[in-house]
Amino acid sequence: MEKQNKSSLSDISYEKWDKEFVAQIVIVAILALLLAYNFGRSGTGTSGTYSSGSSANILPSVSAAEIVPSGTPAIYGDELGVKYDDINPSNQRLADATIEKLSSYEGEVLSEEFMERYIIIGSSISCEYCCGAEALIFSNGERACGCAHSYSMRGLAKYLLMNHGDEMTDLQILEELGKWKVLFFPGIHMKKAAVLKANNIDHTDYVNLASNKYRGIEEQALTSSGSSGGMVGGC
Repeated sequence: MEKQNKSSLSDISYEKWDKEFVAQIVIVAILALLLAYNFGRSGTGTSGTYSSGSSANILPSVSAAEIVPSGTPAIYGDELGVKYDDINPSNQRLADATIEKLSSYEGEVLSEEFMERYIIIGSSISCEYCCGAEALIFSNGERACGCAHSYSMRGLAKYLLMNHGDEMTDLQILEELGKWKVLFFPGIHMKKAAVLKANNIDHTDYVNLASNKYRGIEEQALTSSGSSGGMVGGC
C-alpha cells in the first residue's frame, strides 16, 4: 500500500510539473508575440524616434497639410503676384522665379523707424539649413547670408514694412517669413514639427516652427521622420 501511495504521489508530482512547464512555455510565447508586435509598430510608419533625456520615444505623426502653407498670401500675394504653391519641388523654375520676386525689394533703403523693426525681425530667423548663418542679418541690419532664400525673406520683410508696416506687427511679418522658409525646406520642418509636437509645443505656429525660437530642436530626432522633400529653390 505504501509503495502504491508513493507511486500515486510521484504521478501527481510529475503531472503538476508538466502543467507548470506548459504554462511557462505559453507565457513565454505570449510575451514573445507582444514584443514582436510592439517592435513592428515602432519600426513602421513615418514618425521615427526622438531623444528626451536618457530615453528614446516615438515621434508623433505630422502631416504636410498641418504645416505647409498653400494658396495665396492674404495681404501681399496678389500685389507681388506670388502664391505659396509656387514653391514646389516638382517645378524648380517656378520656385526660383517666385524667390526672385520676393527678393526684388531686398536692396531697398528703409527709414530709421522701419530699420529698427527690420533688425528685430531679421535677427529672429535664419537660413541655417542652407548657409548656416545665425540670422538673416547682422545687428547693424547688413546681410548675414548671401543665399537666395535669405534674399527672398529679407526682401519680403522690407516689402511688408514699407507697404503694410502700419497694419502688420513684427510678429506677423516674422510669421510670413516662416511660412516661406517651411516651403523652402519642407522635409526638415516636418521633422522639427514632430519634435515640437512631442514636446507639447504648438507645431503649427510658424514662429515656433521656423524662427530661431526653437532652432536646433529637430536634432532630438534620432531617426528620420519619414517625411520627404529637401531644399526647394536655389541656395
